[in-house]
Amino acid sequence: MEPLGGDRRQNASPGGILVGVDGSAESDAAIRWATHEALMRRTRLTLVHVAPPVVGSWPMGPVLTEINAWQQDNAQHVLDQALETARASGPKSRLLDMHTEILVSSLVPTLVHASESAEMVVVGSRGTGALGRVLLGSVSTGLVHHARCPVAVIRPLRGEPDGDAPVLLGVDGSPASEAATALAFDEAARRRVDLVALHAWSDVAVFPMLGMNWHRFESQGHEVLAERLAGWQEQYPEVRVHRHVVCDQPARSLLRESERAQLVVVGSRGRGGIASTWLGSVSSAVAQSADVPMLVVPGATTATRSHP
Repeated sequence: MEPLGGDRRQNASPGGILVGVDGSAESDAAIRWATHEALMRRTRLTLVHVAPPVVGSWPMGPVLTEINAWQQDNAQHVLDQALETARASGPKSRLLDMHTEILVSSLVPTLVHASESAEMVVVGSRGTGALGRVLLGSVSTGLVHHARCPVAVIRPLRGEPDGDAPVLLGVDGSPASEAATALAFDEAARRRVDLVALHAWSDVAVFPMLGMNWHRFESQGHEVLAERLAGWQEQYPEVRVHRHVVCDQPARSLLRESERAQLVVVGSRGRGGIASTWLGSVSSAVAQSADVPMLVVPGATTATRSHP
């Protein structure tokens, strides 16, 4: 992939927060959210537009070439507008270290590759393209499952966000859940809000069977939360934590609780059978339906850091 704008490096700028932009309303919402996140973290902000390469003809089959002039002009226009959106996101936005880049390559693999050196990747939940609103839906899904750093999936907000609403964390005790816990505490501390830690016991939508002792499972759930949260509560004593253990589908519980939160944080993989599907499937379901920003955290990430 070859950058045609910004500082013309061979890859998206390392470090900081990277935002995939395409000119859609969802993309603009992602830019505004990422700008505020970059200000809280005092880190750089890179706006990236990925342009698909032109497919040329050749006797042996199609070949990929550079983007043509009109594509480059369109990409530059998208980035110029994205930069204005970022700068207009708040009075301190212009103090940020901002960069723009145009990359020529396949969209999802490019952003996944960029996630290896980014602190966080931010995308809209959906965007524009040949299939209407489907394009960034597939991008956000691909990043949720394959990115190497936390991925924020953003929807356009309805009205003003509630700055006092808590951060919601999904906990299942897996390595991915541990990384998500670290980031959730950090996000709550930076926002100076409470943290709601939710553990959903049931993987299926069933009522407790005859003779099932729900209180025993509830007690085990509280033990999981106590074990996973103890060390982080010591590191972030200023964050007030509310623990919830429910007997319900994890995705449904998180979606219901997200109505009172400003941010949802989950791991990209969790317990379960094939491909550890608990938080893998949960993260996809919540990303598709939640009306608030969502952070999906891979099991091994260097993006979280100690609270200053």
